[in-house]
Amino acid sequence: MKYLFAFLLSGFLFTGNTSFAQAGNIKNEIRIERYKAITLRDGVKLFADVYLPAAPGKYPTIVIRTCYGVQRDGGHQDKIRFAQQGYAVVFADVRGRYESEGLWEPFRDEAKDGYDVIEWAAAQPFSNGKIGMQGGSYLGHNQWAAMSQAPPHLVCAFPGVASTNIYANWITMGGAFRLSFNYGWGVVRMPNRIMLPQYWHTEAYTPEELKYENILRYLPLKDGDLQSAGYAVKHYRDWIKHESYDEYWKSISDEERFNKMTVPTHTYGGWFDIFLMGTINGYMGMKNKGATPEARAGARMIIGPWGHGPSQSFGGVDFGPVANMKMFDRELMFFDFHLKGINNGLDKEDPVQLFYMGINKWRSEKDYPIPGTQYKNLYLASSGNANSVRGDGQLSFDAPKTGGVDKYTYDPKSPVTTLGGNNCCGTPTDAGPTDQRPIERREDVLVYTSAFLNTPLTVAGPIKMKLFAATDGPDTDWMIKLVDVYPDGTAMPVSEGILRARFREGLDKTKLLTPNQVYEYEIELTGTANVFQPGHRIRVDITSSNFPQFDRNPNTGEPLGNSAKLRVAQQSIHHGGQRPSSIILPLVPAVEMH
Repeated sequence: MKYLFAFLLSGFLFTGNTSFAQAGNIKNEIRIERYKAITLRDGVKLFADVYLPAAPGKYPTIVIRTCYGVQRDGGHQDKIRFAQQGYAVVFADVRGRYESEGLWEPFRDEAKDGYDVIEWAAAQPFSNGKIGMQGGSYLGHNQWAAMSQAPPHLVCAFPGVASTNIYANWITMGGAFRLSFNYGWGVVRMPNRIMLPQYWHTEAYTPEELKYENILRYLPLKDGDLQSAGYAVKHYRDWIKHESYDEYWKSISDEERFNKMTVPTHTYGGWFDIFLMGTINGYMGMKNKGATPEARAGARMIIGPWGHGPSQSFGGVDFGPVANMKMFDRELMFFDFHLKGINNGLDKEDPVQLFYMGINKWRSEKDYPIPGTQYKNLYLASSGNANSVRGDGQLSFDAPKTGGVDKYTYDPKSPVTTLGGNNCCGTPTDAGPTDQRPIERREDVLVYTSAFLNTPLTVAGPIKMKLFAATDGPDTDWMIKLVDVYPDGTAMPVSEGILRARFREGLDKTKLLTPNQVYEYEIELTGTANVFQPGHRIRVDITSSNFPQFDRNPNTGEPLGNSAKLRVAQQSIHHGGQRPSSIILPLVPAVEMH
């Protein structure tokens, strides 16, 4: 129904345009204007709810654009709170979603549409012309996209838990397709159109072949949408078709356009969030490449021990009450400083705040990577039997003088299953610091463990793996995890990374392998901040699958999504001597934590 909307909020039912003073917490009465039309440059109309202080006037304005439905989103409370603090809030459905007109193609129109919405908001009688942006996940990506167009009335932005390169830190990681998330979000939750009734299922009545754990095994991958959506989902097929970082992806990459972004930004994310690298790259991109001195000096970042948003506990680990940051308070401080000119000390703070796992405390930093970081290689070693936690894999800061090799079989019909890590949002796999021991018992997981630590070791920043490896086919995957092993044996993952071997020379090019040739790979892992305590051990796990978080590499060398068959691969990891495989750790001083 397009003409009158209703929603239930804090025990009251509101219809049409509404005035409201929040029951039990009256600060300033507000009004909500429903179904405001925003005409874009191509004539398409978006529709928004506008939250305003009740008193007439011109207010600094916060723009939020969602693909999840203005009337269905769970964030009304924050919009009310912003209005009570003297802000106008424009909360709009993006093109082609819910009440807004047009065709929705994820990511493709958000830059120019964002520009138009910002400039529309600045011209409204309720706005003083100073615009900020807010929102997380897809709503955060929308901010980066709009910033790339340098809207003249935009003053600042607060993108949270968001990707900055849709290809490299959303759709893939190291070129490996994020299957469970891309399918769950792109086909099941966000198809181009509403699924037909015959494809509606509940968990209790889902046919066996359509259960998530089974449908993700369907081959060829490019036709998986037909199994649940019942039709070809265009954007899902486009993602598979464009398997490398080509112009399709570069044209919408925020990381290609930091030098066009002119305003201060504040990112936030979680060490176990699926978009962690977007959070980090967003801060670093603006700090180093922002288009103006204000943009570079104004870059801020917070990372907690979270998944896709702040929490105290995640993945079965309780990080203590200080972990759960009230992000609204931080956002309000940021907007007060930039949009209202309130001297609240934001500019005096260090730009980076990191939560250090292992001791469960926050510390502010001057930058990221942290100034003074020393990068140290932790080398793999074994006597040729590092298979599983029962094997003889070792880690040492001393490079082994003699070479060695560990071998395992990767069978994509029996992949290593996803267990925790950087995942998200309703997919059939868990996320976070889940104990890795169940998968470390497998023979197709190589396990390398250090001696017990005598003193704390503080690791914070970007992590890379230098890996010398071979496979007997034209392509395969290398999956790496950095693990903190507790005295009781609990194996808590703190960082992970994957590389599809065909992308070893860059994500923008594919080059198949010569079977059985040893290559040197550089694998980027997610950033972290973790204190490995005395009595703990450091561990590196290596395998070739992490399913269904990532699609199974069929080892055939065929383009992504085309293979209907799977082949078994024989893998060799080389270390020591002339092939010193190692994980490169960023070590920082273990100073007093605040």
